[in-house]
Amino acid sequence: MSMATRTDTGSPAPHVADSHDVIRVHGARVNNLKDVSVEIPKRRLTVLTGVSGSGKSSLVFGTIAAESQRLINETYSAFVQGFMPTLARPEVDVLDGLTTAIIVDQQRMAADARSTVGTATDANAMLRILFSRLGQPHIGSPNAFSFNVASVRASGAITVERGVRKTVTQTFSRTGGMCTRCEGRGAVSDIDLTQLYDDSKSLAEGAFTIPGWKSDSFFTVRVYAESGLLDPHKPIREFTKKEMRDFLYREPTKVKVEGVNLTFEGLIPKIQKSFLSKDKDALQPHIRAFVDRAVTFTACPECDGTRLSEAARSSRVGGISIADACAMQISDLAAWVRGLDEPSVAPLLGTLRQTLDSFVEIGLGYLSLDRPSGTLSGGEAQRVKMIRHLGSSLTDTTYVFDEPTTGLHPHDIQRMNDLLLRLRDKGNTVLVVEHKPETIAIADHVIDLGPGAGAAGGTVCFEGTVEGLRTGGTITGRHFDDRASLKESVRKPTGTLAIRGATTHNLRDVDVDIPLGVLVVVTGVAGSGKSSLVHGSLPRRSGAADAGVVSVGQGPIRGSRRSNPATYTGLLDPIRKAFAKTNGVKPALFSANSEGACPQCNGAGVIYTDLAMMAGVATPCEECEGKRFQASVLEYHLGGRDISEVLAMSVSEAEEFFGAGEARIPAAHAILGRLAAVGLGYLSLGQPLTTLSGGERQRLKLATHMAEKGGVYVLDEPTAGLHLADVEQLLGLLDRLVDSGKSVIVVEHHQAVMAHADWIIDLGPGAGHNGGRIVFEGTPTDLVAARSTLTGEHLAAYVGS
Repeated sequence: MSMATRTDTGSPAPHVADSHDVIRVHGARVNNLKDVSVEIPKRRLTVLTGVSGSGKSSLVFGTIAAESQRLINETYSAFVQGFMPTLARPEVDVLDGLTTAIIVDQQRMAADARSTVGTATDANAMLRILFSRLGQPHIGSPNAFSFNVASVRASGAITVERGVRKTVTQTFSRTGGMCTRCEGRGAVSDIDLTQLYDDSKSLAEGAFTIPGWKSDSFFTVRVYAESGLLDPHKPIREFTKKEMRDFLYREPTKVKVEGVNLTFEGLIPKIQKSFLSKDKDALQPHIRAFVDRAVTFTACPECDGTRLSEAARSSRVGGISIADACAMQISDLAAWVRGLDEPSVAPLLGTLRQTLDSFVEIGLGYLSLDRPSGTLSGGEAQRVKMIRHLGSSLTDTTYVFDEPTTGLHPHDIQRMNDLLLRLRDKGNTVLVVEHKPETIAIADHVIDLGPGAGAAGGTVCFEGTVEGLRTGGTITGRHFDDRASLKESVRKPTGTLAIRGATTHNLRDVDVDIPLGVLVVVTGVAGSGKSSLVHGSLPRRSGAADAGVVSVGQGPIRGSRRSNPATYTGLLDPIRKAFAKTNGVKPALFSANSEGACPQCNGAGVIYTDLAMMAGVATPCEECEGKRFQASVLEYHLGGRDISEVLAMSVSEAEEFFGAGEARIPAAHAILGRLAAVGLGYLSLGQPLTTLSGGERQRLKLATHMAEKGGVYVLDEPTAGLHLADVEQLLGLLDRLVDSGKSVIVVEHHQAVMAHADWIIDLGPGAGHNGGRIVFEGTPTDLVAARSTLTGEHLAAYVGS
């Protein structure tokens, strides 16, 4: 057999397929990007950084990831695309070298009552199969262990048209695992009737105490009083049993009130449809307060909060029921699954072990599978989404992460870095939007956007290596090695706020005195019990007369593309009133969502054209030229500016404009001052909330809460989404709050905030049932000197002690 011999001794020319080794972006103009052009190396770890609002997310998520997903969607048939979200092509001239993008963002997981950590990660599905195969006594298929599947039984006659038509009797049954009392929710609600009406009054006397139910309301109150089913002049407490049943529970019934056909419905189902079926976070504050008063939720007495039927709880594997397994800490559950040895389900056990071990590896071993997914923090939700990708065999894909270190203790950041590097080393392109220097330091390539935020950002200030960034002279480079120093002296507390016997979640009968009048930082590894201590155990009122507790959590800001900073903060109300007073017209004219809206675009500023399975097109409204208001409204001025020009101002411009002269509005100036104080001076008043970055949303919420009167401010990770340069400004804001007589309690992992604290409370030593204890109380100097905890070791390394 002859073999071919090579005549050339030099290295072969690279294959043309190997030349596509970069993602090329040219002329990107999404949001505030200003014709950005970059080349991102494939199969490398690239970190995008820059001040909050500089355009990082617009480049990574709004341009690269969005176009990748759009192109993938276009490979499906038009029929399938009709069921998928439609994505518009980003504003960019050239976008080459894209690969499949997998987005792991910080969007909180669905807060549906039926969604848990187990259902969101498919771990529950595998457990259900396991118990259906091995559980004793055997009760049925995997559905018999699902709290989302109800048991169904039916029988009857059906007609079969196959050749000769014939009627046959069929019976059907399906065994589900849903608890019949709570319908798989784990909790039952009870409505406090005393919060709905005053039973000493009659309907005619205005017995209802429900917000918005005025005595002359035609569709609510009068339909009860004038339906003919109830005596409107009899006090409610004197209703007969039949009247009370009709009043509270009657099914929808057509009635005629003053010649108009209306529907009479019992008060309880009416309240459930009007208030309880809606997202609680989307309700107006006074409605939310009413729901909190009127509705109580308690663990279901029949299933004890497990959501499962008695049969599902009776079937066991090795003495453990599926309810017991889901309630275990995942690290303990992983150990239990490793102890199972059953060849008939070996592949299932292998996959389940891998999934549970991924939880532990990613630092979430302290969770349990029955934890409602809506209670996870943004950082926890992001890491839960990562789990399905850790063991994936896919390569040459693009993973896009949005600040994966959010909510992580410095001890856990190294573990996250190792995971990012592992994804890269499998041959994937990893793009990370990040501010933490520990993660920027491991990057193969760095892109720094800026130089400022909003209109002052959107350009590439630096592109290269980490060492080049350090000497590049950009804001990020200058602050990269910043380290806050320990205070020489700390403030003296003016009192204490006592917590005794705290047992919320994993807390172990914790007793602690939180100093008042100083800056207190509560820290510890993720899952150690910080939020349980501060949010779950803190008294809603302290001893001081004016000391209400103002809590600024990490909950998302609710708002459509019509919402903007002016509407969210209440800034637009005094502005509209001032315009109306100056011009002698109604305030409603100066709202783009009310009478002043452009009739062509209904105040949206753009015309949306739906193109079915293709991306819809938004074009500026020709009538108002994108200004959102009628032309007649723009003829009214305040201080020489019309309402559209005011909404186009930045916070800094508006603060100056409304601070003096003809346009002076003290109420508006105060709100603008708070926005500027949290570092949002560059933000446009009319910028849609949907375009704000995570850090901007957090600070917008903080500015809004600063108006509330309270003696104790509780802030949950206020550095989330903040650039290194912005942390210093945040520390100044915290100092001003304390110096004004407030008590500030911060749940935080950032070492700069710890070093700046007057008092530190460190929880641990670990997470889950390995935490829940106070491992240190004292000043930062004492914590660094003792080095007795993980936090102490990392803080000592940070300050260079």
